[in-house]
Amino acid sequence: MRILIANDDGYLAPGLHALVNACEGLGQIDVIAPEQNASGTSNALTLSRPLSVFHAQNGFRYVNGTPSDCVHVALTGLLDYKPDLVLSGINNGANMGDDTLYSGTVAAATEGFLFGIPSIAFSQVDKGWVELEAAAQMARRLVEQVIADGLGRPFLLNVNIPNRADAKSLPWRVTRLGRRHASEPVIEQRNPRGEPIYWIGPAGDAREAGEGTDFHATSNGMVSITPLQVDLTDHAGLSAWASHLGEHG
Repeated sequence: MRILIANDDGYLAPGLHALVNACEGLGQIDVIAPEQNASGTSNALTLSRPLSVFHAQNGFRYVNGTPSDCVHVALTGLLDYKPDLVLSGINNGANMGDDTLYSGTVAAATEGFLFGIPSIAFSQVDKGWVELEAAAQMARRLVEQVIADGLGRPFLLNVNIPNRADAKSLPWRVTRLGRRHASEPVIEQRNPRGEPIYWIGPAGDAREAGEGTDFHATSNGMVSITPLQVDLTDHAGLSAWASHLGEHG
């Protein structure tokens, strides 16, 4: 078993180290992560400059780019093999509902999926790394399960783990993505020159968080596992749009 592990909090992040340690013994592990925190970078690839790969003293490699850059570079030249599994995380905070569109953690796993590799993104629900080791053991439990079941066709799973001491033994639920309210307003400040600057505001509260959603599962003490897909096509609306717009050209 050959496993590639990345994240979006950077190669020094406690969540990355916890996930790597938890996966020891499952097979060959290669870690290629961002040099700095790259949260919120989504699936961005760096096309305007070359990327550099550095070696950390602990054997990790890190890239001066995005999480997607890390996995893309790994799979298109840095590694001389195709991994059996791509893991991302453990993220410092939840990636649920609309968060998945912005998440660098999910993006790193998505990049593996795009290359035909089973991939899993792991996040803790609350920030601060509380009960991180328990979350890492939960991640190990899930990885062992998917390996035992046979990796087969590529899949993309988004996993959110409550910050609890008993996280390893919590039940898990297969869920759908919930929805959030719109983000809070930007925070306006002034730089030392008196010019306005803006900080992106906090994410909105959960709007659709009923039974079956990732929000509902985690708020009820369960691990949320959401299967994701990349196809953004509005299949249900295709016929209506074709009728509305017609065929031209």
